[in-house]
Amino acid sequence: MKNLLSILILCLAVTSISFAQNNDVTGPVMSFESNTVDYGVIEQNDEPYREFEFTNTGTEPLLIKNAKGSCGCTVPEYSKDPIMPGETGIFKVRYDTKRVGPINKTITVTTNEPDNGTRILYVKGEIKRKAAEESVPPAKEKGIF
Repeated sequence: MKNLLSILILCLAVTSISFAQNNDVTGPVMSFESNTVDYGVIEQNDEPYREFEFTNTGTEPLLIKNAKGSCGCTVPEYSKDPIMPGETGIFKVRYDTKRVGPINKTITVTTNEPDNGTRILYVKGEIKRKAAEESVPPAKEKGIF
């Protein structure tokens, strides 16, 4: 009976402690609708810019410490200003559309989020070689070669 009473008291104590902890998220939280930007299938030298939009759904200002593409062909641009709780920010991404072939790159973002200070964003798509413009030879006049 003493063992049963001891176990019951221990369970009540653990339950009380767990309910007493605050499970609310505090600090900045970077939330994306999508962590992937898809260029789709585009032609060589088409528009190189795309955007990722995010919101600070946390309780403190969000700071982007760094953002770096997986290669020199993927260059992110972002504001160095803090994003306040509830505000939206944008990563502008420039991919070198002179390159032909599939796009499969990443951007590593470092923030001041307490639980997840590193985010990976994905850039995908495909660039097709631009079709050569066909030139029509001038019409030959009769009798002149």
